[in-house]
Amino acid sequence: MHVDLYEYQGRDLFARHGLPVLDGGVATSADEAAAIAGRLGGRVVVKAQVKVGGRGKAGGVRLADSVDEARARAGDILGMDIKGHTVHQVLVTTTADIVEEYYFSYLLDRASRTFLCIASTAGGMEIEQVAQATPEKVVREPIDAGIGVDAATARAIVARAGFPAEVAAEIEAIAVRLWQTFIAEDALLVEVNPLARAVVGGQERVLLLDAKVSLDDNATFRHTDHETLVDSAAVDPLEQRAKERDLNYVKLDGEVGIIGNGAGLVMSTLDVVAYAGESYGGVRPANFLDIGGGASAEVMASGLEIVLSDPAVRSVFVNVFGGITACDAVANGIVSALDLLAQRGETVDKPLVVRLDGNNAQAGRAILAQAGNPMVEHVDTMDAAAARAAELAAVGA
Repeated sequence: MHVDLYEYQGRDLFARHGLPVLDGGVATSADEAAAIAGRLGGRVVVKAQVKVGGRGKAGGVRLADSVDEARARAGDILGMDIKGHTVHQVLVTTTADIVEEYYFSYLLDRASRTFLCIASTAGGMEIEQVAQATPEKVVREPIDAGIGVDAATARAIVARAGFPAEVAAEIEAIAVRLWQTFIAEDALLVEVNPLARAVVGGQERVLLLDAKVSLDDNATFRHTDHETLVDSAAVDPLEQRAKERDLNYVKLDGEVGIIGNGAGLVMSTLDVVAYAGESYGGVRPANFLDIGGGASAEVMASGLEIVLSDPAVRSVFVNVFGGITACDAVANGIVSALDLLAQRGETVDKPLVVRLDGNNAQAGRAILAQAGNPMVEHVDTMDAAAARAAELAAVGA
């Protein structure tokens, strides 16, 4: 799980760690934007704060030469829809005369199981486009977690990327401090695009003109201040409810609710359901929900309640391999959840396909059979259960 920051939050985080950024502030109204512009003085840039690219092309980045113009530009941008994201805030900063634009980032590369630095002298555009059109301009440098990025590593990265000699020392210092920020904040990604050679107040320097940051949600216990960075209004309400119950839940766009024990099993279940759904009009998984290897009946009940409350779900596939959590405990959790919903007067009209295997599987199947709930159906194999869940979702469309 991760927390994506708005640009202004990333900029503030960079500033706290001593990285060079432009002065500015965030506003939620046109008058607030005007006040910030008045404090900054001179020309400013007003930037829509949305967690999606393409805001410049959509008109979400505008220059303003006066306080009144800053108010007008903020009024134009606030409320704008950019790729399905409504703009509720704008970042107002001073401007800089850009000489050259570069790209620099650190990220956790899960594919290679290491940290990675990506650097390029071709910034200001999508790095994927640069890598495709001119791959020689993109440097990918694995980072040894035991060493990190010290001065020597930074020099090697800057030299390999071909940054101009005039700014090499500045970028080396930024590279070291950006790595320190990445580690200190338990980030999964820190991206600067552009990292710019620019003139501000008649002085040329290298600045971080944008900030894209993703933080590791699993490290929140080490960073109590990270809680304030979460945009509650943008969090899916089902994901929020699941988080409050310590459930590992991610909302997806499909129709088959998924519950399993163990991340590997759940990921496999998503794939099997997606494959089976191709035969039933493109039915897809509606969520990822891992109740864990040692989950109790209460956890199963909470998970089932979350999944069934998703209006997009048309069927639910519960896929459990009994180990620490025995299948009879899982079965009791399913029965308890259905009874709890019935007591609340909530009608359970979405079919459940259950596959139990492993520890106490036979006892679990017996519990479900004895409960006799007409909405619960047991299927022996994962492939057959996935196909049945996809079929029921298609029928319920």
